[in-house]
Amino acid sequence: MLFKRPVLDRIAAGDVTLAFRRWRRPTVRAGGTLTTPIGVLAIEAVEIVTADRITDSEAQRAGFAGRDDLLAGLGPAEGELYRIAFRLQGKDPRTALRQQDDLTAEDFAALRERLDRLDRAARHGAWTGAVLRLIGERPATRAPELAAHFGRDTAAFKTDVRKLKALGLTESLEVGYRLSPRGRALLDRIGDG
Repeated sequence: MLFKRPVLDRIAAGDVTLAFRRWRRPTVRAGGTLTTPIGVLAIEAVEIVTADRITDSEAQRAGFAGRDDLLAGLGPAEGELYRIAFRLQGKDPRTALRQQDDLTAEDFAALRERLDRLDRAARHGAWTGAVLRLIGERPATRAPELAAHFGRDTAAFKTDVRKLKALGLTESLEVGYRLSPRGRALLDRIGDG
């Protein structure tokens, strides 16, 4: 479940505590969490609703002017309509992780092992080192351009970059990505390999 930056800012301010999505099946569950650029959201409820049961008040808690505005923003009626209640639980743990650039031998070995597993699991072959190097060489480059460099679909490429981000190696920018201090330290240790 993705949120645009203006909505994230309103979540951080405590103004937005609901979301409505059309899904074939939910991508979050009650009791789970969702890591976002502003922090970790605790998912409190995920319920199927009908459009006629949504109130103006709920729509406003989801960041819309009213019910009609929310319904217009949902797009085509594919899948069930879900109401997701959440609260900001805490800071994004990746933020601190990205700053940890003093890699011990154990840190380095664990990261290399994790990257090797990602490479082995990929249908498109080893990718982690090449993607990290390209992001290092071309920060703030649009994802479609980076994906095209590898002849890959943009959505699949972004999924791979999110895996690197979860390890604290990259950070998202308004446009594109950059290496975090941790990612730069890892590449310095790996070398040109």
